[in-house]
Amino acid sequence: MNFDLSEDEEMLKAVAERFVTDHYDLDRRRGYLAHDQGFSPENWALMAELGLIAAPMSEDSGGLGIGSTGLMTIFEALGRGLVVEPLAESIVLAAGLFERTASDALKAAWLESLAMGERRLALAHREAAARDNPHWIETRAQITGDSATLTGEKSLVIAPMGAAAFIVSARTSGHSGDAQGIALFLVAADAPGLHIKPWRLVDGSVGGTVTFANTPATPLGGGAEELDNAQTRASLVRSAEALGIMQRLFDETLEYLRTRKQFGAPLASFQALQHRMVDQYSALEQARSLLYIAAMADGADKTAWRKAVDGARAYIAEASIDLGHEAIQLHGGMGVTDELIIGHGHKRLLMLSRWPESPERTLDRYAA
Repeated sequence: MNFDLSEDEEMLKAVAERFVTDHYDLDRRRGYLAHDQGFSPENWALMAELGLIAAPMSEDSGGLGIGSTGLMTIFEALGRGLVVEPLAESIVLAAGLFERTASDALKAAWLESLAMGERRLALAHREAAARDNPHWIETRAQITGDSATLTGEKSLVIAPMGAAAFIVSARTSGHSGDAQGIALFLVAADAPGLHIKPWRLVDGSVGGTVTFANTPATPLGGGAEELDNAQTRASLVRSAEALGIMQRLFDETLEYLRTRKQFGAPLASFQALQHRMVDQYSALEQARSLLYIAAMADGADKTAWRKAVDGARAYIAEASIDLGHEAIQLHGGMGVTDELIIGHGHKRLLMLSRWPESPERTLDRYAA
């Protein structure tokens, strides 16, 4: 099996790594998170110039049409840098869903500006009562001709501040929890009846509760099936980001053990600590292998593709938290402070492991 990257994939990997090197360190990352949007708008514009925003979008939409393997390498590099810009949520998930469900007229009006980073979409889907049921939708839509109005509340929307519009899931028929009867809508951020209540997530990024009160919306095509496919694709790149963070925490911890001395000897010389690091190295390599399997799965076979992505995600979500705990313990008390990248990385892994569902739910679906 050929694991070599194509020329375009190698180029984008190098671009992502250079972006991290030139624009990210711990102090600057803190500054980006402190922004009202939870990330740097200037960095977002720069990522558009570098082609990182256009990379996941199809060539028909003005993007680069990079496949799963290329996206995995990009997001692993961004994960190593602990990049805070919401590329997975706003581009792979929201913009990708828009590409597959919008009318030609809407695409003509939006896609170019999305690829150039001039406007950004956010997905408003998760509801408070849903727990781990991705089809639990209580938000209601009333459709009249080519327009609609929405009423309901989305409990957690990632990066809502600064979004130009939201893709909203709402129910047109059926009961809460049914896959049937779910439809997708485009809602402008300044639409009447729309209210955003922002708050900070465990990793310091910005989420928010978005409510709709007879809010005008534009119907899109598709429903639960398209939403599930988009979430699976986003799950792949989130897992790649988590793998990048895991590698960063492992490397930082290994370097610390090699330089920190106790009883006149480096910590890395103690056999008990060596065994713990070997365990984490094994978990890291297994996570990488599962991610490769998922990235190379045949997307035309939806069942096999989703199973491969779910398998990778279920393992990485659990293994990443274990690795984060070990990294913190091996650094001692300072591992949880704001002064080291270890605590920042672990908080991001906590977020990725629980969003948009628990690893237990992913594992149950994989087993079924």
